[in-house]
Amino acid sequence: MIGRTFAHYEISALLGKGGMGEVYRARDQRLHRDVAIKVLPPDVAEDSGRLLRFEREARLLASLQHQNVASIYGLEESEGLHFLVLEL
Repeated sequence: MIGRTFAHYEISALLGKGGMGEVYRARDQRLHRDVAIKVLPPDVAEDSGRLLRFEREARLLASLQHQNVASIYGLEESEGLHFLVLEL
C-alpha cells in the first residue's frame, strides 16, 4: 500500500493494524495536509455486516467533537477499497 494513491490520498506509512483494518499515514493532495487513512480490507468489506459496522463507525465519529477523538474528514471508496479519512 505504501506509495500508492487512492482518490487524492498518497499513502506514505503504515501506522497500525487491527481487527477492522489497517491505518496509514497519507497526504491529501488536494488540501495539502497529512491525514490518517483507515482501510477496510477487501475480504472484510465483502461481509455486509462488517461493512455496515464500518459505516456506523464513520457516522459515530462524525457526531463527536472532542480533543481526544480524531475528527473524521470522509468516508470514501476508491478502486474497490473502503476507507475512512481521519485527522492525523
